Amino acid sequence: MQNPLRNLPSVSQLLESPQLKRLAESLNHQVVVDGVRDFLGDLRNRVSEKLEDVEIPAAADLAEKIAGWLKTQRRNQLRKVINGTGILLHTGLGRAPLSEAAIHAIQDVASGYCSVELDLATGQRGQRAQLVRQQLIDLTGCESAAVANNNAAATMLALSSLARGKEVIVSRGQLVEIGGSYRLPEVMECSGCRLREVGTTNKTRLADYEQAINENTGAILRVHPSNYQVVGFTETPDIRELVGLGHRRNIPVIDDIGSGALIDFSKYGLADEPMARQSVECGADLVLFSGDKLVGGPQCGIIIGRNKHVRQVLANPLMRAMRVGKLTLAALSATLAQYLRPELAEQEIPLLAMLATPLENLELRAKRIAGQISGIGPVASAEPVRENSMLGGGSVPGQLIPGWCISIAPAGRTVDQLAADLRNGSPAVLGRIKQDRLLIDVRTVHPSQDVALVNVFESLS
Repeated sequence: MQNPLRNLPSVSQLLESPQLKRLAESLNHQVVVDGVRDFLGDLRNRVSEKLEDVEIPAAADLAEKIAGWLKTQRRNQLRKVINGTGILLHTGLGRAPLSEAAIHAIQDVASGYCSVELDLATGQRGQRAQLVRQQLIDLTGCESAAVANNNAAATMLALSSLARGKEVIVSRGQLVEIGGSYRLPEVMECSGCRLREVGTTNKTRLADYEQAINENTGAILRVHPSNYQVVGFTETPDIRELVGLGHRRNIPVIDDIGSGALIDFSKYGLADEPMARQSVECGADLVLFSGDKLVGGPQCGIIIGRNKHVRQVLANPLMRAMRVGKLTLAALSATLAQYLRPELAEQEIPLLAMLATPLENLELRAKRIAGQISGIGPVASAEPVRENSMLGGGSVPGQLIPGWCISIAPAGRTVDQLAADLRNGSPAVLGRIKQDRLLIDVRTVHPSQDVALVNVFESLS
């Protein structure tokens, strides 16, 4: 049997094809060369493994295949997505979308130089997070503040700075694991602290903390269980009680509140989410929370609290490795500025705007879009239905947000195939599947995306 590899075109022969020539001009010549070599190498391997089943296409057909493969493989993996999942803080989709003010702030500092570490009044080197520090003081009543690249970093910095080489007391019911294999005991170990567990999974009393204190105690840590609930026969001291104990025994108390609300989310029907200002008012020495969840800003970890403890964090050598850049600072500052004007925050910060959207508005949009896509291309029928959304991002687990969805029955394909086609559309569209129908939750679709959403369905016809 003749070896099919004898018919395999050379790299130079394929590069002369019109398809790959055009791609080399629009992409990059070396990228295309490397891609052709990789494709041919993979083809050779498949031919060697399964000689009788693999046919070598003609040179023109092979060039077409390689060009299509390269376009798919080299497409920017960080793509714009229309979020129809109903999860407002979808970790896989970047959590909170930024406000227009935050986007403009990023553009302003990205397009040239900026005073990220320069005091323009004196001409001397300044503190990197000085502007957001003052904003956080104004918003929460803290003495000082610092910013790290995420809340896991904020936790590690706080523990390393206040309790390295010592024990940190934590309730067993708060030894959390969150997405991405983040486990609190392992973070403590990396911070150079020793975990001292107290109480049980469902009940930990103030006396348990007090009995665990010794000459090696470095801090008391309270962790808000953002992504799970312990209900029923439970007990745990509140932050005020822990602060009282810590101050009596001269031990700092760190309160990791997780998602980090700057306002009371009960107005949106979401209960039990701790507010940063409340922890400060209760006397916590350091309070830690995320900037990209309930704050609605860029990914970062915010550290607020007593001046002497924040100074310890800023002096930690790890701080430089975990600090944020000018783009994050610009977006965070713009977001915090909107909270300083409460009458604008709900209109300008996308997360708050989504939560505040009235049900009747969502119903009207769901009806309009369902009418526009029903019966076109891959859609056999579409109708508006009442469904619930979720906050997501590890916040208020188990609490649902009433909303409206477009319920879609596919035509000529399965619901899984329709979902896959939408994910690969331009822009990509994500929904959720329920009872063999695809649901597009309009609460998480920005009104400005309604036309683009309809266009994606039409493009699949």
